[in-house]
Amino acid sequence: MMNGLLNYVSCGVLWLGLVVKSPDLVRHRSDPYLRAICAVLGLAGVCFLLGAEPTVAAVNDLSGIPNLAAPLTYASITAYSAASQVLIVYWRGGPHVHRTTRRWMVAYAFVLLGIAVTFALGDAPVERRTDLDTYYATTPFIAEMIVLYLAGHLVAAGVTTVSSLRWARQVRGRLRAGLVVLGVGALCNAGYSISKLAAVVARWCGSDWSGLSTTVSPVAAGLAALLTVTGVLIPLVGSRTTQWRRARRDFVRLEPLERELDEFLTRRALRLPRPRWSSPTTRLVWRQTSIHNALGSLDAFFDPDLYERTLEAAAQEVRDPERAEATAWAAVIAAAVVEQRDRDSPLVPPDGTGRFQNRAPASGALVSIAAALAASPLVAAARADAGTTRTGTA
Repeated sequence: MMNGLLNYVSCGVLWLGLVVKSPDLVRHRSDPYLRAICAVLGLAGVCFLLGAEPTVAAVNDLSGIPNLAAPLTYASITAYSAASQVLIVYWRGGPHVHRTTRRWMVAYAFVLLGIAVTFALGDAPVERRTDLDTYYATTPFIAEMIVLYLAGHLVAAGVTTVSSLRWARQVRGRLRAGLVVLGVGALCNAGYSISKLAAVVARWCGSDWSGLSTTVSPVAAGLAALLTVTGVLIPLVGSRTTQWRRARRDFVRLEPLERELDEFLTRRALRLPRPRWSSPTTRLVWRQTSIHNALGSLDAFFDPDLYERTLEAAAQEVRDPERAEATAWAAVIAAAVVEQRDRDSPLVPPDGTGRFQNRAPASGALVSIAAALAASPLVAAARADAGTTRTGTA
């Protein structure tokens, strides 16, 4: 029972990682690296699912073939081993990526064929749900099938361990952490194969070490599953976390600019519905879109003379061309908001022309413009002057 529970928990952990990566695969389905990641996570989960004792019993009973679950499980382990090698190759890259991956896939395709042929030629009439490896270790063809899948798995685990840890010495940051964890997970996978092979060899020598196969190897495999999914996801989740952190920061920094435009956005119904239960990136895009909608409609009220005056004054004050330009735009936007505030007619400037010739601030400058709106005395002065002019005109 514990064997089944451990297997199902490991399967769940791996498939949870697959769920995390599935949206990226849907968006970039032609990316071989993403396909390899999803294949590793999915196939590793299948290995644990098929290897669980309740699943073994169900497969054997439904098929009517004693021990059919064994070659199916071995085939899934072999496919997982091939996917692991392909993942490492694509992860590292290089000039011969496709050639190397084809070689690994062809090699493991022969292992899969060997498993099918040896099981068909062998005779395993007595159902063994947990100790088939040691029970049939001396049975012709079945023994060869067992050794074939274990050797294939051990080679893959060994190559993955060496490749991951060697590459980890050459990189830094989250990639290094992910490679180290993945390498340790592959080492645990090697422990699974070694414990199974040791039990088989002991059976050949007349000893009974079946406990290694039924107790030690499942624990090693479960730990390997946890470390594998963690190692694969560390660089990916780390990158996503960094992206979300930046998006959350920019979302907050843009708040003064949206607040300046809030009344205009509401009155002209230019703001899109606020997204709920969305990522920081989605919320940032929503705020940026609202701001761009407002700026596009306010374009006719942008005053080029005010822009030039403020730019010159800001350049002398801050000694930073980008900050000076952001301050000039903030002043123009604040004045435009004041100028159009009480107009119920279509947005046409007093002289009937678009005085800024459809020019708008660059998207990358919005955060700096928002900061200037909140802090620059030049912007406050431009806002006050616009209000005074409007009042005097009225």
